[in-house]
Amino acid sequence: MSDARALSRPAAPPRPATAAAPNTGMSLGEGVRVAVASLLATKLRSVLTMLGIIIGVAAVIAMVAVGGGAREQVVAQIRSLGANLLIVMPGNVTQGGVRLGSGAASTLTDDDAAAIGKEVAAVQAVAPYMRGNAQLIASGMNWATGVIGIDNGWFEAREWDAEHGRTFEPEEISRGAQVALIGRTVARNLYGGMDPIGQELRIRNVPFQVIGVMSKKGQSTWGQDQDDVVFIPLNTARQRVLGRNLANARAVGAIYVKVRDGEDMTLAEDEVKSLLRQRHRMQPGQEDDFSIRNLADIAATREASARTL
Repeated sequence: MSDARALSRPAAPPRPATAAAPNTGMSLGEGVRVAVASLLATKLRSVLTMLGIIIGVAAVIAMVAVGGGAREQVVAQIRSLGANLLIVMPGNVTQGGVRLGSGAASTLTDDDAAAIGKEVAAVQAVAPYMRGNAQLIASGMNWATGVIGIDNGWFEAREWDAEHGRTFEPEEISRGAQVALIGRTVARNLYGGMDPIGQELRIRNVPFQVIGVMSKKGQSTWGQDQDDVVFIPLNTARQRVLGRNLANARAVGAIYVKVRDGEDMTLAEDEVKSLLRQRHRMQPGQEDDFSIRNLADIAATREASARTL
């Protein structure tokens, strides 16, 4: 009977087979083909998109490069004058009620330069100098250029040395020897490819011997060729070439003051100013008979301008 019930029970319906999940994965090659096909289908839109990206990136790169280059150029030009420099220049003088402007007075002397180097602790080097223009003659050629009378403090203050030959000996500075150092531009225009060391150079018809060629300095911040110059001892400039100041035989055109690395430039400037006012017997409230330029301030201003650009 149990067998009869088993036979009369309906068989269970067959379980439906599970459908396989579709494979939606895409290989890298297929993805590239689809992307290329999409780009080719909209050629104009693709070109314009790429062009916009290229122009945008190029503009940013160019802007950063121009700004960085401008800052580097400013720093290089300031550095070419020498690092940590103060330039002390004579002040104004009034004649007949007429103010002749900065630099007209003959108020700075060798003694002022020596006092600055001795009494201002932050000072590393001091370089008094005087400048003029003259016609040079050598090897059948002539050239008009600037002539600067200096002492040996100049080379340290300006961070400028002879590339060929040598600089002045202390004895040549003290006795006013007729020896000269020339810049690259002067060497090129007077001597061409010839070695100028030991050659004669006439400055305002006064004979000098060339003992050195200065290393290249390049263009200054105001566009002047710093290599177009001749250096002679300061006493020689006074006695034989540029002449003495009739009002003050010890007068100099200006004084370079090099401040030691790590020292406060503004504090050093204030100390130099205080010392010179004391030496020149300036009364409280009286206008300075000199002026001081701080090249660190000039460099900061120009670099800020370049950064703004």
